[in-house]
Amino acid sequence: MTNSELHPFRTHNCGELRSDNTGETVRLSGWVHRKRDHGNLLFVDLRDHYGVTQLVIENTGPIFEVLEKARAESVITVTGTLEKRSDDTINPDLPTGEIELRIEDINVESPADELPMQVFGDADFPEDIRLRYRFLDLRREEVHNNIVLRSNVISSIRRRMTDSGFMEMQTPILTTTSPEGARDYLVPSRIHPGKFYALPQAPQIFKQMLMVSGFDKYFQIAPCFRDEDARADRSPGEFYQLDFEMAYVTQDDVFDAIEPVLQGVFEEFAHGREVSPLPFPRIAFADSMRWYGSDKPDLRNPLRMSNASHIFAGSGFKIFAGMIEKDPAVEVWAIPAPKGGSRAFCDRMNSWAQGEGQPGLGYIFFRDGEGAGPVAKNIGAERTEQLRTELELADGDAVFFVAGVPKTFASFAAAARNKVCEELDILEKDCFKFCWIVDYPMYEMSEDTGELEFSHNPFSMPQGGLEALENSDPLDILAYQYDIVCNGVELSSGAIRNHRPDIMYKAFEIAGYSNSDVEEQFGGLLNAFKFGAPPHGGSAPGIDRIVMLLADEPNIREVIAFPMNQQAEDLLMNAPVEITPERYKELHIKADLPKIKKKEGGAEQPDSEKSKDN
Repeated sequence: MTNSELHPFRTHNCGELRSDNTGETVRLSGWVHRKRDHGNLLFVDLRDHYGVTQLVIENTGPIFEVLEKARAESVITVTGTLEKRSDDTINPDLPTGEIELRIEDINVESPADELPMQVFGDADFPEDIRLRYRFLDLRREEVHNNIVLRSNVISSIRRRMTDSGFMEMQTPILTTTSPEGARDYLVPSRIHPGKFYALPQAPQIFKQMLMVSGFDKYFQIAPCFRDEDARADRSPGEFYQLDFEMAYVTQDDVFDAIEPVLQGVFEEFAHGREVSPLPFPRIAFADSMRWYGSDKPDLRNPLRMSNASHIFAGSGFKIFAGMIEKDPAVEVWAIPAPKGGSRAFCDRMNSWAQGEGQPGLGYIFFRDGEGAGPVAKNIGAERTEQLRTELELADGDAVFFVAGVPKTFASFAAAARNKVCEELDILEKDCFKFCWIVDYPMYEMSEDTGELEFSHNPFSMPQGGLEALENSDPLDILAYQYDIVCNGVELSSGAIRNHRPDIMYKAFEIAGYSNSDVEEQFGGLLNAFKFGAPPHGGSAPGIDRIVMLLADEPNIREVIAFPMNQQAEDLLMNAPVEITPERYKELHIKADLPKIKKKEGGAEQPDSEKSKDN
């Protein structure tokens, strides 16, 4: 085949050539990854989406001159003969490491300017540079692979959901304000002056409407929009979730449907890491808070806390005993530390607690068959032995204590549990530990107002139905609501929905809503329920978080092609942007901008309180 008969850009990609192709005339296109001048020879690594192929040319002649001038990341097309490398130059780390292309013709398709950040290598660059030049950042191997992984994960999820009988359907993007609890993104309507659409925080209402409409199993890879602050595991602005809903199901049916999908996807992309077997463990919310101090427990950490209040009540350790006597809501939680039984380790943990703003961290460590330390001395040998027996501790172990009203110290207790695990290096490696958190409370008491409010999703079915709402203490009512957690990361919340108007009215009445409030705010869904609604439920695991876990990335922005920064700015496209006065007039709105004040360094920022309300 002559050069003119070859495809104008490539006969192969840069990752597929092998020694079997030796002697063939080949054409490749890609980016100049790096160049190495070895005196009489110039070596060039050519990169495309699929891999890297080494090119070689003598350091003389017009082709060499073209390559010498081409900066890194210039796009070139080369034609030549494929040769086998000598044994001493084979690169076993490259799939194409046994061959190289001797260049006979070259065309520069697109020369590159001087780079603001390097693509070759693993140097770190500031996040603002990476996001402003994201198209360069995405060429880097690790980030590029993350996006490929994301695509493959989504394809796998789609296939598994379809094979399980779910129909993929789309729900509106321009809709009305949502009851999800976060702040909506609003879109002004040009043809309806003074009115606004909202971008969906989730397809919650619509997917329930689909169940009422007679569809049985729905799913979509749904974009969701929430005007909330960024975190390491939450992208500001928008995110994607595997949104699904099922008709005529119990909570167990929902678990049985989604567990094989999640386990299958994780096993497919785990690369040897262990995945929890089916069925996933189910942990009641109250137990999770007591054992782990969190409703997002990382089960790779084997430590489980326990209530040791009975050990300290009436004991000689007056600090804890006095707290328990004064307030019956006070509890003492014990955090075991296997193999942490040394004064040095206990003192180190105590210092850490003080660094966290706590007065300290009480402890007992065990040696020579008895407990040691001030706490053991004050509660006495009998109580110390009772504690050791109940917690199954031995010589060389320790136990730490946190005291107070649980809801005020649970987060610190969780942090202390994790710190012990980290210090003792007992976190299980190379695994994905799933669990369901179930039996969430339907209501809680607001710390700000002292009034009852929904603790989570107001549309969850209360356990016990209408009878429970009418006859039980609201704080004792549990909901058919559940979260799926993996390695301490909440992947989603879900629920069996409240599909009965009479139960909905009563549930909202307890939270302080009148019937007219419910009809005004949720009339669309409520009206649908009045015409025959099947029992239904579902969930919505987060795609971004699934990929983040599989990619072993601590920051969610590493698995999103074009993420915003922590200030919800798109540095690549320079969004958000100001609009012209003409656009304000067209949309029938006026600007009421916050006053701008100077902060340190001269940069401008809006007045914090006013900007919060805009």
